[in-house]
Amino acid sequence: MARILVLDDVLDAGILIQRIFQKKGHMVHVFQDEDEALGFTKRNPIDLAILDMNLRKLDGLAVLGEMRKALPGLPAIILTGLPDADLARQVFALGSVAYCAKPIDKDKLEELVAKALQGHSLSQV
Repeated sequence: MARILVLDDVLDAGILIQRIFQKKGHMVHVFQDEDEALGFTKRNPIDLAILDMNLRKLDGLAVLGEMRKALPGLPAIILTGLPDADLARQVFALGSVAYCAKPIDKDKLEELVAKALQGHSLSQV
């Protein structure tokens, strides 16, 4: 069982992801607020972060950078409604991070999460 953090400014999106992975036996913590998510990662270990790119205060890359201060090497999947080649390059420059366009294909997301949790390199979707 993995510990997964989901951060999305749209609560329903986070809850949908939570339902998918709780059914697979994972513990999923959903946040809408960047500060709450960052505070959680400072107090609790997580195995994977699924982060929306466009948040209220920070973007997903900034949040990931902060999370990695507490959890170096944390694998992450960045979700975006506005795919962009320059952004994709920035995401991949951070290391083992996947970049997925919304709407999210459930099967592809499950595949990426499984690979991330097994320590495999991730790719753009």
